[in-house]
Amino acid sequence: RTGVKVAVVDANGKVLDHGAIFPTPPQKRIQEAAAVLLKMIRQHDVALIAIGNGTASRETDKFVGDLLRDQPGLKVKKVMVNEAGASIYSASELAAREFPDLDVTIRGAVSIARRLQDPLAELVKIDPKSIGVGQYQHDVSQVQLARQLDAVVEDCVNAVGVDVNTASAPLLTRVSGLTQSIANNIVALRDQQGSFSNRQQLLQVSRFGDKTFEQAAGFLRITRGDNPLDASAVHPESYDVVQSIASRQQREVSGIIGDSSFLRALDPGDYTNDSVGLLTVKDIITELDKPGRDPRPEFRMAELKDGVEKISDLKPDMILEGTVTNVTNFGAFVDIGVHQDGLVHISALAERFVKDPRDVAKAGDIVRVKVMEVDRDRKRIALTMRLSDKAQEQADKRGEPRRRGGGGKPGQDNSSRGKPGRGKPAQDKPAANNAFAAAFANARQKK
Repeated sequence: RTGVKVAVVDANGKVLDHGAIFPTPPQKRIQEAAAVLLKMIRQHDVALIAIGNGTASRETDKFVGDLLRDQPGLKVKKVMVNEAGASIYSASELAAREFPDLDVTIRGAVSIARRLQDPLAELVKIDPKSIGVGQYQHDVSQVQLARQLDAVVEDCVNAVGVDVNTASAPLLTRVSGLTQSIANNIVALRDQQGSFSNRQQLLQVSRFGDKTFEQAAGFLRITRGDNPLDASAVHPESYDVVQSIASRQQREVSGIIGDSSFLRALDPGDYTNDSVGLLTVKDIITELDKPGRDPRPEFRMAELKDGVEKISDLKPDMILEGTVTNVTNFGAFVDIGVHQDGLVHISALAERFVKDPRDVAKAGDIVRVKVMEVDRDRKRIALTMRLSDKAQEQADKRGEPRRRGGGGKPGQDNSSRGKPGRGKPAQDKPAANNAFAAAFANARQKK
């Protein structure tokens, strides 16, 4: 109704352009929307289009896909992005300070674009409790939960490192040694002068002194910069050790980063001196062995099936690809592109016995699932990761007829059901013998 909000950001996440298009019903102004989008793509040399997985996402994805297919000269790719928590951020005080002149919906579009560039930088702006992952998060002490989540986020940021050319101020404040004011100064200088090309330029940031550099430099990464070591976790104070290793082995510094077999063959004791001990050299070699800042494997997204855009499009025994959105004690929820996650019960996660669903699946995994049951009225979808399962066989095992409404077995006279004096008295509660009820009953027993 209000259109699809569009925002264009540069490589550092800075907003370049924004607007709204109306390619979906009821307006369905497809040609006008295509013209606006093409203009933005060509004007700003867009390389990636991030599409939030919320309302009308499949329709928007199809529109963008058709546009890119009709324009083969464009070197542009589209990616579906999880937008959980984006609306909470866009209406927050932080977003208002960051984008005081932008509408709330445009802020959400900017956040989705930045999530594709650097998810960690964007997700730290949102209270972890609002991301929607966690089965009993409302049943525990909120003070202790917040403290623990903050510690986990801080550990994660310092373990992964921060790309100083894309990091937001809230992310930078999580780095050891950086205050809110210094983080804001880094972003301000980056917006003014462009990307940092080496770590030494950080000393140009206001209030970023030698002591701060000593504490924070190892966590701040600069990719595609002047020095390949600036993209690693090696602190500038230890660059001489790496140079020594490279020169002794007659190799370029860039060539030894990530070369596991070469690094494992090194003897750390050969590179110690009066100021650098054995443990320090071992740590340096360990950091060089890491392939880069991003610990995730090669980026891949689920290939959603064309024509399956809403729950009514689902059919039993349909095999689909989806993304795990959450893992609980009783199973995993999977996004298959119909705006309603399906449940893979713990008993259907694998051919073998599964004690803990987290041993089999984790959030973000791309999985293949089969549709076992669809309850359109209650918007519930039962899935299985055991692709050999048959929907009809499972329904027979539960004693449920495939057709709803009749009840009983085929050919059975149901005219006396619920009448007094015959059989058991009728009960005013729905049958609880389907996969969903079983799952929730099982979870209730464990609480």
